[in-house]
Amino acid sequence: MPESAPWTATRDAYDGIAEHYAAFAAERFLADPLDQAMLPSLAALIEAAGGGPVADVGCGPGHLTAHLDSLGARAFGLDLSPAMVALARRTHPGLHFAVAAMDRLPLEDASLSGLLAHYSIIHTPPRGLPAVLAEFHRVLAPQALLLLSFQAHDRPGQLAEPFDHKVAPAHRYSPDEVARLLGRIGIDEVARLVVAAGEDPVRGFPQAHLLARRRAHAVA
Repeated sequence: MPESAPWTATRDAYDGIAEHYAAFAAERFLADPLDQAMLPSLAALIEAAGGGPVADVGCGPGHLTAHLDSLGARAFGLDLSPAMVALARRTHPGLHFAVAAMDRLPLEDASLSGLLAHYSIIHTPPRGLPAVLAEFHRVLAPQALLLLSFQAHDRPGQLAEPFDHKVAPAHRYSPDEVARLLGRIGIDEVARLVVAAGEDPVRGFPQAHLLARRRAHAVA
């Protein structure tokens, strides 16, 4: 399938900074307890439901894939950037990583017990977000868990607004509007953590972590 221009630009941009990004990404994540806070809940809920494979979509250099693995999840990573995937494979040789776009995941229907998209939907233009969420729904088994993390805003009724990202064009999203989109396709919110804007020393944006579960039955 041909790639759209936004995916191509994002892939090329992250290919160009893979080594630099990896040098600080894991350290920054491990230094931020609030950024880590929802991941143990994701892993525990998946284990309580019987376990199964968990995809880290937009895995970058694989540090969150490895973190999920340390929490007992059967995690593997997918990323648009071949350079990121190559780096993740070198850094975490015991885990599986592959190149994939998040709107065309190389996975069977209903094959996942969980899916993590940690700040990876931000490079999806708002018009493309419903298709990405529908793809997540396709690969999640009934009752499987989804954890989305993203820079947030709180303007009522507005899905997204662009912001100046250093690597590629990006948008911050409304947690309420994202939850509404998920509900329409049969993925219901379980919990959310919204970190106050004042906790972001770089841009002063709220940070949203939205945990949701695919319904047992298809949307009528």
